[in-house]
Amino acid sequence: MGLGREEEIEIRRAPVFRPGERVRATRHVRNDGTYPGKDIGENLVRKGDVGYVRDIGTFLQQFYIYSVEWVDRGTLVGMRARELASLDRSEILEAGSIGRDQR
Repeated sequence: MGLGREEEIEIRRAPVFRPGERVRATRHVRNDGTYPGKDIGENLVRKGDVGYVRDIGTFLQQFYIYSVEWVDRGTLVGMRARELASLDRSEILEAGSIGRDQR
């Protein structure tokens, strides 16, 4: 039985998002105490907010962390891929899934 940790090592494959890509938050993100100048528990990003990937880093040599600029909020927040959806590639992804469904 595992320890409940995610076992997939994300950095073995290419990043999902690229710098400059427009993304949408798929979850609310609150300050866990690591964001300076904001109270713990304060909302940093709301589900549906739109931002731009500015940089890509790693965490624990396992995960990609996407530095996303949320222009309307004036913040730069580190996000995981599961917390984001691309707005630049949505038409391509939707078209690909439509083709698969019709087979």
